[in-house]
Amino acid sequence: MPLLDSHRTDSVRDLLGRVLSTRVEGQQVIAKLQLSTASDTDPIAQRMADGSLTGVSIGYHVAGWSVSSGQNGTRQKTPTAWTLTEVTLTTNPADPHARVRQLEALGATARLSETAPTNRAANPSPGSQNGSPNMPDPVIETNPQQDAERTRRSEIRTLVRSAGLPAETADLIDQDSTVDQAKAAVWDATQTRTAPVIRTHTAQNDDPAVITRRMSDAVAVRMAGGECPDDARQYMGDSLLDMARDTLTRSGVSVRGLAADEVFTSAEHGTSDFPLVVSNAMGKVAADSYKAAETVLKQLGRQRVLRDFKPSTSIRVGEMGRLEEIAGSGEIKATSRAENGESMSLKTFARAINVSRNLLINDDLNLLGDMIAAFGEAAAQTEADEMVALLTSNPNLSDGTPVFDASRGNLAGTGAAPSTGELDMVRKAMRATKGTDGKTLISVTPKFLLVGPELEGQTERLLSSIYAASTADVNAWAGKLSMLVEPRLTGNQWFVFADPARVASMVYGYLASAQRLGTRWVSNSARSSTLARAGAIGAAHTRTPAAKWQPSRKC
Repeated sequence: MPLLDSHRTDSVRDLLGRVLSTRVEGQQVIAKLQLSTASDTDPIAQRMADGSLTGVSIGYHVAGWSVSSGQNGTRQKTPTAWTLTEVTLTTNPADPHARVRQLEALGATARLSETAPTNRAANPSPGSQNGSPNMPDPVIETNPQQDAERTRRSEIRTLVRSAGLPAETADLIDQDSTVDQAKAAVWDATQTRTAPVIRTHTAQNDDPAVITRRMSDAVAVRMAGGECPDDARQYMGDSLLDMARDTLTRSGVSVRGLAADEVFTSAEHGTSDFPLVVSNAMGKVAADSYKAAETVLKQLGRQRVLRDFKPSTSIRVGEMGRLEEIAGSGEIKATSRAENGESMSLKTFARAINVSRNLLINDDLNLLGDMIAAFGEAAAQTEADEMVALLTSNPNLSDGTPVFDASRGNLAGTGAAPSTGELDMVRKAMRATKGTDGKTLISVTPKFLLVGPELEGQTERLLSSIYAASTADVNAWAGKLSMLVEPRLTGNQWFVFADPARVASMVYGYLASAQRLGTRWVSNSARSSTLARAGAIGAAHTRTPAAKWQPSRKC
């Protein structure tokens, strides 16, 4: 039978030797073991010789069982015949009494391959206590050359294991390499071994979500043009009818013998992904159109996300003021911060169009794309109208005073068209703006100049850089302000705003679950479908500095 290492049989190195014989003595099974003479079993022999390895276990096969009842009535199975199949050396035997015997003999004889022949002393030893002569005691003489060889092999094996190299690398032992040569070889092996393979998850071609996205990208490109993603090119030649059939087939619906009208009806009212494909494509086209038509006023405000349609408050915390000197007693006085808040609430805007069966069957994606692009632009126009109305209506804040009022110092008493002198006055007024405590200067820097179409040309000339021959001709405002043009502003009114990252004069928000635009495909009947787009937006002024100049009105 084989002598194994901890019941392992994965490698030939797990075979430590063989079982020479077995016998039964009472309740014990005694086996005579023989270790292999291979060099990799030297550490096993050394551990057995010094007594650190004493555990023994066995492997067996049961050939018969007897069934009986225990004292408490439990059913018991007892083996009646069994066959020993292996013996193994282990550090944790199942039977703690299973041990290697005759440790003294192992320690005395050690390994024959690693010790010199036993020599006896030339002279007899002194007599024993009873005076009778004793035979010479055996003396084990070690060979220094063999000890050095054993040490070399052990150090090389330790190097290989520490470097995490395979056991085959230990063949350096058989090449009569020195320890230094082995270190160099181990270093070279660690530098040239193959790096671990890193596997990443990639989308599969049969994933329904991947197929839907690729179809949507192809339909969006056919609607509005542009560059088609590489993975969606395979669907560029498919019509809407082809995609409807494909989505029905993948959902388990047979399209054999169905007319085009019946295919679209089944795709719209069933469980296929066809409505999602068209909705996603329309959403892409509308989002691009919406982004291109966004109002410049959104650059002047700060965006918020609202959880629901309940009135929300935009709170601005006041300034801390200046620090106070600590008195001799070390007392530090506490302070408080003023705050104010302006309410805001969401409103919902939506429109819908009917997509007739004629449009789907004719695969007229250009017409559908034009309609969807118009939807995106209409959404941007709606947002712009709401924000311009908020700005120009000059509503009252929570203190009952309008946003732009002479008492706040942000409305010109007798304004004029934008000029260097007027901008100097605006800057001076904004620099002198105080916080909610009425004491702390917040030092606001003008950044944006908002005008309408009538003042656009004049403002461009005002902010343009010129080559000055003298200091009197220098345009001090060149590059200081960014001009924004909102075509909905009429007359000669113009506004100056600070950077919203510093102080926000306006706040606008969207519903958290449906920010900006939403697209939904609704099947109304078997004859037509509806694409609905909805968005929720809210806006409010905050009590932060902005200046308004309107020459046509005196306040």
